[in-house]
Amino acid sequence: MRHPAPAPTEHDDPDSEIDGTLLSELHVPGPLVRRMMLIALLCVALAGGLAAWVISHASGEEMTERLVRQQTDEVELVARLLASKVEQSQKVLGTVAEGITPQMLQSPSLLEWVLKQGLPAVRFFDAMEIARADGRLILNLQSGKMEPAASVDMDERDILLRTMVQGKPLVSGVLGTAAASARVMFTLPLVADDGKVVGVVGGVLRLQSQGLLPHSLGLPARDDSRLIVFTSDGVILSHPQLERVMGNVRSEPGLDKAYAQWRSELKPISTGRGDTVVVQDRLISMAGVPMPQWWVARVTESHALLAPLHGTHRSIWWTAAACVTAVGLLAMLAMAWVAAPLTRLHRRAQSILLTQGLPDSQPPTSAESDLLSGALDHLEAQQLHHGHQAEFSRLQLQGILEQAPVGIVITRNDQLELLSQQASLMLGFSRAELEGQLVKRLFADEAQFETLERQMREGAITRGGYEGEFALRRKDGSLLWARVLGRMAFDRTSAMAAVWVLEDMATTHEERHSPQWSRSHDALTNLPNRTAFLERLKAQLVRNAELARAEQLSAGSGVALLFIDVDHFTLVNDRLGHEAGDMLLKQFSSLLEELVRHVGWAARLGGDEFAVVLPDCTAARAEMIAEHIRASVEEWEFVYEGEASITTVSIGIVVAPADLEEVTPWLRAADMACYYAKRAGRNRVVVREVADKASA
Repeated sequence: MRHPAPAPTEHDDPDSEIDGTLLSELHVPGPLVRRMMLIALLCVALAGGLAAWVISHASGEEMTERLVRQQTDEVELVARLLASKVEQSQKVLGTVAEGITPQMLQSPSLLEWVLKQGLPAVRFFDAMEIARADGRLILNLQSGKMEPAASVDMDERDILLRTMVQGKPLVSGVLGTAAASARVMFTLPLVADDGKVVGVVGGVLRLQSQGLLPHSLGLPARDDSRLIVFTSDGVILSHPQLERVMGNVRSEPGLDKAYAQWRSELKPISTGRGDTVVVQDRLISMAGVPMPQWWVARVTESHALLAPLHGTHRSIWWTAAACVTAVGLLAMLAMAWVAAPLTRLHRRAQSILLTQGLPDSQPPTSAESDLLSGALDHLEAQQLHHGHQAEFSRLQLQGILEQAPVGIVITRNDQLELLSQQASLMLGFSRAELEGQLVKRLFADEAQFETLERQMREGAITRGGYEGEFALRRKDGSLLWARVLGRMAFDRTSAMAAVWVLEDMATTHEERHSPQWSRSHDALTNLPNRTAFLERLKAQLVRNAELARAEQLSAGSGVALLFIDVDHFTLVNDRLGHEAGDMLLKQFSSLLEELVRHVGWAARLGGDEFAVVLPDCTAARAEMIAEHIRASVEEWEFVYEGEASITTVSIGIVVAPADLEEVTPWLRAADMACYYAKRAGRNRVVVREVADKASA
């Protein structure tokens, strides 16, 4: 038995004692706190050092990658520039070729005059040569002046001849051996209208001209970086040091090994695609110019690129040291502050043990660990006791389920938790075979289970439950058509628990597939239609009269007729569409049938009009049932495509007297009662008698 702890007096205030203890512990922490401080300080130092190393390493890699990308982009840009210059030279030569006709080839003087007067593009080239198909050189313009054909270099003659033989444009390699005389020749075949090569035109550009490789291309010159253009054979075409032009890249430090590596790998030359490697502490980027088969390379000393990183790394380490020092001091103060809750926890553990009156309580002078251990042992014993109580409650629930006359299934998060004996018999499984299994194991297919899940969640949101007919699979594989009524709830862990009530619907399911059933029931709601309603209502009146003659009716009892109209149903159709309206009627019918199935039966008269018949019922009881229906519908929330709406009904009630024989006046009176309920403001119940007039 628990006894309340004595109230603290003014001289024995626990908080004042704790405050005094805290002050002393903050000045001189105990061994446990000191160890925690040391561990925290070491962790902070380790984390700070590791963070500084990671940041410096990452920043170094990032800066290196950025510099590599920058240098690669630079050589790619220069390579594209050179490719565009070569392409431009070819286009200019093509302009010259378009202005030359076969007739001009037969008159060199006319051709010379036309080229000088009518084709300014000729001045683009340092020299221009034109030959006929017979190999005769008919034009040799050097810097705009006519020169003898014999003065043409043999290499240039050879390129003209190759162009004529191959019938396609050519770009020569570097002609000449000195930088001043180095040049490149562009050629185009002259083709007649019949496709026959009638001649060839060639344009020559000096290597160091503005049209190709001016000296400014290598600028700005730096001691730590060099921009070099060279041929696929290794001949240097452009270099910051003019004396290196027409030399060989094999004498360039670092570039020689990169060039040898690319030569060995037989890498193709493609426009604008650069690559970067590190060779002997040098960063070397190369990109190709395909048509003349040239390479553009940037050679940079690695130490020059990475020099800014050293200052950054030093700054990072100094910053990390300052942060570690500051965080270490804060951690020391925080650990000293942590000692206060330890004392408070010590006193609370002591209070727990003392208030329980346990014989094995620890003395007040026990260490924190001993008191906490004792308190936890006590809490563990309490938890075990609660577990025994929960198991006892579970056994009681199992006993109830064994005696229940209906099939009951309890689920949690789509798993079968408990089953009644009747549910096991209906499904053909033992409880041990099903408990702990997934719910979908009971369903004939995935579609049925998905429908149930959707109805469960919609029902949990709208009315806390669901109802439907599903095909369940028995152990022997046969199907069990069952009516499933469910109620759901969420526990503190947000796990959804559901209680099912199963009703065997095999007979009803067979009846629904018969032609007679479809003629007497509404296709949308599965309720009896107006024809079946009237027939069944007449039979009910006959039986009511027989019971009255046999004096088996209670005083004031009769057959109660509830005429129900869904309020503002047309607004649902107009706002959400007819499909939403049909779904509302279907769900409303299911709810109505569930509400009255144990006291009467329901039918759909047409549109949004429904009727409920309550046999052997007084007017007061009928009004109470109608009010329950009205309130339940008002609480129900219809949801369609995420949009919710509240639905209400107007109900008119008329109880048939024992001597009533005609259905029509009874039904008319109930309709009028419903009309008065709607006229009075809707969402209400009105009771009338068969003899009441519509004008009353």
